[in-house]
Amino acid sequence: MLEKFIAWVKEISGLDADFQSKLLISIVSVFILWLLSWLIKRIIWRNTSNAVSRYRLNKAFGYCYIILFILVLLRIWFRPSWSIVNILALVSAAMTIALQDLVKSFAGWIYILTKRPFCVGDRIQIEDIVGDVIDISAFNFTLNEIGKWVQADQSTGRVMHIPNSVVLSKPITNFTEGFPYIWTEVPVLVTFESDWKNAKKMLLKIAEKNCEKLTGHAESKLKEASKKYMIFYHKLTPIVYTSVKDSGVLLTMRLLVEPRRRCGCEEAIWEDILTEFAEHDNIDFAYPTQRFYDNLTEGKPAIKPS
Repeated sequence: MLEKFIAWVKEISGLDADFQSKLLISIVSVFILWLLSWLIKRIIWRNTSNAVSRYRLNKAFGYCYIILFILVLLRIWFRPSWSIVNILALVSAAMTIALQDLVKSFAGWIYILTKRPFCVGDRIQIEDIVGDVIDISAFNFTLNEIGKWVQADQSTGRVMHIPNSVVLSKPITNFTEGFPYIWTEVPVLVTFESDWKNAKKMLLKIAEKNCEKLTGHAESKLKEASKKYMIFYHKLTPIVYTSVKDSGVLLTMRLLVEPRRRCGCEEAIWEDILTEFAEHDNIDFAYPTQRFYDNLTEGKPAIKPS
């Protein structure tokens, strides 16, 4: 009866008997595998009450089901002379293509171990993501995020898992490798009427006060870093730059700080600035204002109408 049915299908569709046999076996195998999957999932559901355990068992069985499904179909459709080694080689090649992101991440892990662009404890930035490295594994590294919606360089409390593959394609900024200090700037805007020269001297003293312990240590660290990198600075002591803005004279303090102490250092500097400026009536902070001119009040000749 089966042979007559196969001959009838071949006559109508033109499909040979071997193809029909493989197709029929495939349909039956898929149905059996689906039924087996349904039964196992029912058993898992009835015998596990913990949602996390149930989820993990379902995921593990799902992966096994997919692998078994592929192996069965390969065995049916490819010639019987194929050994299990040939099939596994084909499956491995397919999985390599499908899991290329994991392969790249593993290659990234090897790169991190050999080139060491960062290590646990470093503060790094990748594009707009900034954080402290708290773990490195074979497929991803973990950051304790800083910045974003919190001010300065404070921790957000979020833990970020980033695939290792990004180190092969994205630029990485390391705040602590080599030279363990960074430059920071504190802009102070005073009015045009202020004694800006005296204000500049005051700001320089405040900067030197907050950096006096770092300068000597920074010089020794710079010598160590120059052995590995072409890093050199002619001046490591604080400096104050002068420029003019719409609202007044801008005095920009530039000084070295430790990356993790930048927020605290700026707080101490601003407290000193506020204290010093409060004692000098001839120095005022500037901010956007409007100014109206009255020549008669100011003792100037009135402007004649044209």
